[in-house]
Amino acid sequence: MLVALSETFAGHGYVVLRCDLAFRQERRTGPPFPGNAERDRAGLHNAVAVLRKSVSNRIFLGGHSYGGRQATMLCASEPDLVSGLLLLSYPLHPPRKPEQLRIQHLPNLRTPSLFVQGTRDPFGSIEEIKKALALIPAKNELLEVEGAGHDLGFKGKTSLQELPVQIFTAFQRF
Repeated sequence: MLVALSETFAGHGYVVLRCDLAFRQERRTGPPFPGNAERDRAGLHNAVAVLRKSVSNRIFLGGHSYGGRQATMLCASEPDLVSGLLLLSYPLHPPRKPEQLRIQHLPNLRTPSLFVQGTRDPFGSIEEIKKALALIPAKNELLEVEGAGHDLGFKGKTSLQELPVQIFTAFQRF
């Protein structure tokens, strides 16, 4: 999904840098290890610094699931780092554990943010996402992907071409 989305953005003239967070560089599958989040945020910060060397226009940061959460945490602590965020399948809580919300930093998020969430995502329902977005003082918007889970339905045949264009169009409007 991230490859197709980056190709869509690049096809419309955006400079795109895709990178793996430190935890993903160490292990190809599985969730991140607890305690490594600061290192992953430092990696995102470094990616933005690399882009600043070659891009004179606005810079946007994005991520899927944990990567998106780390991007919001980074921007909550560094509000002027980027011009905006594109967040795919934001993990509000672990599946089947809605009491373990991961929203403490959201009231400090001053970066405009576009959230893309499947209506069947076990990491956060649309209603839960809307409540979380109300905590964010910056401009934000939600793009709902009907019937999609945490993978945003990207494994489906029609989504391979349609979803990246739909996300790009929403991003452009945002």
